[in-house]
Amino acid sequence: MDRMIYLTMTGAKAAMQRQEVISHNLANVSTTGFREQLAAFRAVPVRGDGASTRVYALETTVGYNDAQGPITATGRNLDVAMKGNAWMAVQGLDGTEAYTRAGALDVDAQGQLVTITGLPVVGEAGPITVPDGAELQIASDGTVSAKTAGQAPQQIGKLKLVTPEAPLTRGEDGLFRGSKGDLDADPAARLQDGALEGSNVSPVETMVAMISAARQYDSQMKLLQTSEKQDQAASRLLSTSG
Repeated sequence: MDRMIYLTMTGAKAAMQRQEVISHNLANVSTTGFREQLAAFRAVPVRGDGASTRVYALETTVGYNDAQGPITATGRNLDVAMKGNAWMAVQGLDGTEAYTRAGALDVDAQGQLVTITGLPVVGEAGPITVPDGAELQIASDGTVSAKTAGQAPQQIGKLKLVTPEAPLTRGEDGLFRGSKGDLDADPAARLQDGALEGSNVSPVETMVAMISAARQYDSQMKLLQTSEKQDQAASRLLSTSG
């Protein structure tokens, strides 16, 4: 009896965790450059004295969906969309180098090139400082040029674009990092200027997955109720026999 309780209890917990992941994905269906989070579960035996006859479900993090999201032209000179498996390097709030596909850029009050959320953009030669009143142009290889009135465009830096060979790790801040530290710049990485990449989350598929997870949770709870009824029936039989 208790084996059934272990299975249904942990199965219900796994369904709730899956629902949390799905809800997070659905909430970011319109977030620029968002990568769909994936979730999986595996059966793990409960270790203890004697044979391992009790099993529970354990969440296994399988990473993210690396499929490219839809590219939308914006015409804004500070919007860039990474092509292929390219990622743009930024400096996280903790000071470490991180990577993102969200290419909406801006210039802060100190004249530094940052993301729309205020994170400094990492250039191949360090932070990129923009001259006052300059108009920026970003080439497909990440080269940033500034044009001021009456002068020809001058290169002021180059975005650090990387192409990871292994899947990146998503942090609590929503940024991605290499499992073995900072990645080297990839000269072959390319971007598209005047455009942004949307989230690769499919709203329809995510809604279907959410309904499926809810039904799975209901099924697990019904099994728990069934096991409780069986336990009560067994107790009554034992009481009658005694």
